[in-house]
Amino acid sequence: MKKVIACVAGLLAAGSAFTRPVTAAPAAVFTHGPAQCHALAFTFDLCPVREGSGFDAPLVKFLVDHNVHATFFASGTWIAAHDAQLRELLSHPFFEIGTHGQAHAHMTTQDSTAQSAEIRGPVATLGKKYAEKASLFRPPYGEYNDETLRQAEAAGQTVVMWSIVSGDPDPKLAADRIVADVVSRARNGSVIIFHANGRGWHDDAIVPAVYRALVEAKHFATDTVSELRSCAGQAPPR
Repeated sequence: MKKVIACVAGLLAAGSAFTRPVTAAPAAVFTHGPAQCHALAFTFDLCPVREGSGFDAPLVKFLVDHNVHATFFASGTWIAAHDAQLRELLSHPFFEIGTHGQAHAHMTTQDSTAQSAEIRGPVATLGKKYAEKASLFRPPYGEYNDETLRQAEAAGQTVVMWSIVSGDPDPKLAADRIVADVVSRARNGSVIIFHANGRGWHDDAIVPAVYRALVEAKHFATDTVSELRSCAGQAPPR
């Protein structure tokens, strides 16, 4: 039985990287950075889980040890259960925190009031409890409609998707296959989706391998989503 509370973050809605590409998003949705920017955004969803710690500590340690600029999208339910872990993420200036819905709900099945609450819930928690102003929203399952975009704009949020799906929630995908696929499709400005809630299978091996292949070997910089959005040219190596 799945231990994840339906945390596939768009693999079912947008299609696996190994089956078909993600459908083109409207201009109001950020999916990749400028083509002239030699940088990547490593992004990690923090979906709620029923069992386990819900936090991939070895993965986060790797990111910290290698000064990887990264963006984490945390659901309100995850935040409520992971105070210490969230504070750890917030303690690193090269990490950025976005949101991933209050209860990881299917946005397109919700009316405008429910969508607003789903978007605003974790934003309010981050502001009131952690003095953190969040401005990036990744829809659960990668599902959104015009009402989602309206409610996100009203809440001061930018909707963030991705340009490369790692496929890490699928335990049937071998780590080397994921690494090869991500590396082969990486381009200037790519936004890559992983998970850091303990339900990204093999991510302890996958993320370091992708880092070595793209950052160390090909000299991509790692940017947060906000850094990538404002990147005006080739990013210098860090």
